[in-house]
Amino acid sequence: MDFHRFVQHARAHAKTRGSDIGKKLAEGQKPSTMFITCADSRIVTAAITGAEPGALFELRTAGNVIPPYEVQAPTSEMATIEFAVLQLGVSEIVVCGHSHCGAVLALNEAVIDHLPAMRGWLGKQRPRKAESDPAMRVEGQEHVRRQLETLLAYPFVAEKVANGELRVHGWFYDIETGEVSACAEHAFQPL
Repeated sequence: MDFHRFVQHARAHAKTRGSDIGKKLAEGQKPSTMFITCADSRIVTAAITGAEPGALFELRTAGNVIPPYEVQAPTSEMATIEFAVLQLGVSEIVVCGHSHCGAVLALNEAVIDHLPAMRGWLGKQRPRKAESDPAMRVEGQEHVRRQLETLLAYPFVAEKVANGELRVHGWFYDIETGEVSACAEHAFQPL
């Protein structure tokens, strides 16, 4: 049923969006922020941030995983981050994890033998002992911290951060409550 509704909306989109927005967007993009988050369908970045079209440069990966920087083996994710930082000149990067993340659950409980590509993607991550919270909040927040470490090891990211041209943030979205918290030195604090 959802797909039919998507098709109907797509057919009406040009009429309901307005030509002024389209003309402005066609002039090019200049987002201030890159938003790296999970591919999970329950994460709607514009709803969380209130961003208008053109404000966020988004990268969505399974488990909001950022691969290690390897120039000899570039990935789509590495290229997307490079483009955002060096070409678009974003001044902020948000890495946003979430509760009830299937990738974090799989990482901690290794229940993905039937998904070899996912197992390979997550295999590069360091698992953490699972807690008793079925929403995997503690594990998800720790996962965000590890992704921040990986991102800050990208040479061009580290250079821009050191020069004060780029700030990197870790966020955690709680699906149940809708609350967003930010990574502080020792804990995640409400925004």
